Amino acid sequence: MARPSTRPGRTLVVFFLGVAILYGLTALAGTWKPALGLDLQGGTRIVLIPDGDPSQENLEEARQIIDDRVNGSGVSEGEVTTSSGNITVEIPGEDQSDLEETVQRTAQLRFRLVACSPLLGTACGATGQVSTDPGTQVPGATTPGGQQGGQQGGTQNGQQNGQQQGGQQDGAGQSGNNRPAPGFAQRDLLTSGTASPSPSGQPSDQPSGQAGDGASTSPSAEPSGSASPSGSAGPGAAAGGQAAIDSCLAAAADDETLADPLAWINSPTPACAEAFTAYQCPAEGTGQAMPDDPATPLITCDDEGIPYLLSSSIIEGTDLTDAAAGIPQGQVGWAVTLSFNGEGTDTFGEVSQALAGQERPFAIVLDGGVISAPTIDTPILNGEAQITGDFGEEEADSLATSLKYGSLPIAFGDTSVETIGPSLAGSQLSAGIYAGAAGLLLVMLYCLVYYRGLGLVVVGSLAVAAAITYAMVLLLGAGAGFTLTLPGIAGLIIAVGVTADSFIIFFERIRDEMREGKSMRVAVESGWQRARVTRLAANVVSLLSAAVLYIFATGVVKGFGFALGLSTLIDLAVLFWFTKPMVSYLARYSFFNGGGRLSGLSPETLGMDRVPATAGGKA
Repeated sequence: MARPSTRPGRTLVVFFLGVAILYGLTALAGTWKPALGLDLQGGTRIVLIPDGDPSQENLEEARQIIDDRVNGSGVSEGEVTTSSGNITVEIPGEDQSDLEETVQRTAQLRFRLVACSPLLGTACGATGQVSTDPGTQVPGATTPGGQQGGQQGGTQNGQQNGQQQGGQQDGAGQSGNNRPAPGFAQRDLLTSGTASPSPSGQPSDQPSGQAGDGASTSPSAEPSGSASPSGSAGPGAAAGGQAAIDSCLAAAADDETLADPLAWINSPTPACAEAFTAYQCPAEGTGQAMPDDPATPLITCDDEGIPYLLSSSIIEGTDLTDAAAGIPQGQVGWAVTLSFNGEGTDTFGEVSQALAGQERPFAIVLDGGVISAPTIDTPILNGEAQITGDFGEEEADSLATSLKYGSLPIAFGDTSVETIGPSLAGSQLSAGIYAGAAGLLLVMLYCLVYYRGLGLVVVGSLAVAAAITYAMVLLLGAGAGFTLTLPGIAGLIIAVGVTADSFIIFFERIRDEMREGKSMRVAVESGWQRARVTRLAANVVSLLSAAVLYIFATGVVKGFGFALGLSTLIDLAVLFWFTKPMVSYLARYSFFNGGGRLSGLSPETLGMDRVPATAGGKA
């Protein structure tokens, strides 16, 4: 015999406590109105115009990647189409400025090693060696060390003092495993010392130290041809700027050390070092002096205007398996966490072992610009990396989404953004709501007439299911971008029938058990054991149907599958934690247990002469 249910009242209390928490979270989200989809509310249309004349294959590949980015959560139901050689993106809602950057970002991610940058506290000599002479500055940067120790001195002693101080201060100022993003580092450099140098040749009050960052520690008697900031060429000023870049690329093609980035950064191609010292970042920040080719060096900037000479690419974005935004443990700022595949993990492990403890940064380059340049304290062998910086939540989510779904095969030039109206008339929404309300009312009325007292359990269960569904729609709209479309409303309406089916199976099993001579309290438990299996099987079929629609369909059909799956899960929760405990609780009262006329379990209803006695059997 089946075991009787114990403490149904406790189950109901816990269940309603969970519903209260759900509505508490909804209140924290601050919205009590569901987000509507394109068909009911309208939204934003973004037209992306490609640069050049891309092939139809590349255009379709870009459309698919953008569709993955827009509908990454699977519930926003944005539409991405191609027309007349352009890509059109339509997204529910009017305030979608952050999504515009997400859809048109090329998202070409590369990891490169830093050969020259003000972050190293050193300058790039024209001979191709990484110089430790702080008397020669990279354009746009203030030397962090040696500012008061012969920075512009003409004597050899002054130059050597500046070299030693620069190595020591740079090593102290850039320690730590997760150094801030380049922008923060630059501000530290610009404010850590006085801008006016001491007289030449005067020693600093600070003790001298070793040159850091893995650079050459042999002091040169003279600067090796590097230009000072005052003599550096602006982005459009140097007539020979492009010639220097072309010379760098040509010389790098013949440089055998380029294939070994770890060796190349200690002795970069001389022509590239010359091009780097002549390059100045644009005033607006990020800019690159040459194409972002993974097989060649790269001269570029970050968004704070710090220039970099970088090695060839060591890891490509194609080596990523996942990217996610979040706040790392023990930190307060947002970051993007990257996971590499096997090849990327091996490469990153080898590089991190070589750079660990040397205070030499590597650069994370996105679409040709440096977005972060952290150093490595200890080897990283687990294939995990973080992009940190001055990220907000939206910026981190946008970057993670772009990286997760891959880089675009084409770039976009002009972009037009406009607000569009709903594709369906407002009466369609009203008609959908009225249809749902009418269906719900008819089911309740039928159950009250047929099941009488037990019909109250049906009414209560449907009301609770409706309340939970509404709260989940609100929470998903605020947290995952879920939008309610007309097909989604249809999926929720269908759930009314699914939920009612659960009651019918359960109640009919109770009646069958009572016809066999069991009391209601025993019949509830034994009937539940059999009805539960049947109901689980039916709901699994419904969930499988919803999963197929969600995975393989697109657009609003995917939204219909999501709504159907959500309502099926809610049906299971209500059946197990509300309907069943409520029936067990009512079985304790003589009105139901004794077969009251309006209980739905009277002898006339069961087709029996009399209802089995309360003591007519124990479970």
